[in-house]
Amino acid sequence: MVRSRSFIATPPGATIKEQLKDRGMSQKEFAARMDMSEKHISNLIHGEVLLTPETAVKLEMVLGIPASFWNHLEAVYREKIVKAEEENAMDADAELAKQFPYHEMAELGWIPETQEANEKIVNLRKYFGVVKLSLLGNEQITRIACRRLAITQKSDLALMAWAQEAKIQAREAEIAPINIRGLASQVSEIRKLTVQPYESICPQIRRHLADYGIALIILPHLKGSYLEGATFQDGKKIVVGLTTRGRDADRFWFSLFHELAHIILGHVGQPNGTTEEEEKAADQWSRDTLISPDAFEAFRRASDYSEKSVLQFAREQGIAPGIVVGRMQSEGLIPHSRLNNLKEKITA
Repeated sequence: MVRSRSFIATPPGATIKEQLKDRGMSQKEFAARMDMSEKHISNLIHGEVLLTPETAVKLEMVLGIPASFWNHLEAVYREKIVKAEEENAMDADAELAKQFPYHEMAELGWIPETQEANEKIVNLRKYFGVVKLSLLGNEQITRIACRRLAITQKSDLALMAWAQEAKIQAREAEIAPINIRGLASQVSEIRKLTVQPYESICPQIRRHLADYGIALIILPHLKGSYLEGATFQDGKKIVVGLTTRGRDADRFWFSLFHELAHIILGHVGQPNGTTEEEEKAADQWSRDTLISPDAFEAFRRASDYSEKSVLQFAREQGIAPGIVVGRMQSEGLIPHSRLNNLKEKITA
């Protein structure tokens, strides 16, 4: 028997059991008359096996009740099981659906706008390509290497929504086969782009990455996701998703190189996402790739943190001065209120 708020699915076996009781017939005798095993009869009575048309004919012979009656009873039972299970799944998904930033996703055009709870659930299921939202916890469905500032249940769901949009948009990207060794050889070329204005470099970065099987997708930030970037493999391509709205360009570059680190260091596609150690390793790789550790240590020891000194050091390193400022601020060499005029702002 399967129950939900509105449905009770009772197997035809319940009627068979009543008939046997009325006739004072044991299941053992009934099994013999039906030419079936006792185990099969027990499963039939408990609704654990299908009541087939062949069995319905046998029931007509043994119990004198038409086969059409048993076939109808089985059809109604199976239909009610589907309805009850779907209603139970909708009830379970209703709680999950409330935690997604649905209105924000709809405003961005990712999913249809609606105020009806069940429509939201259906739209979210279609958006993620799952029959029920609880499946999003399946490690085979969600494998994301990401950099976030905090983790809560709501933020995890917002991250999943954001990453799914990156996946959807990446499907249209034309890219070459994945070539991680080739990507590693091009990191220095990508680094050179940091000195160019942000608005002019995105197409160049996309071309660089596409040549090695990577689709770069830049999306608006979802409130509550605490997201800066995410990387995952989708079929025959790797997707790197970044968010930039309202951010400094140095954070974009750090996040980009952090995600490239996950790819080059082999962190992508793991069943349970990245570990804390892998996140730290990606951070370290990003810092050391953007600014030589030896060069930065020499700069730090010189203790000249003037604007002129920062500009000179950035020129020597061949990177944007804002990246140097961001590194100095993150390591506490200067307060976050200093030298922000050297940082490029991203407004779109």
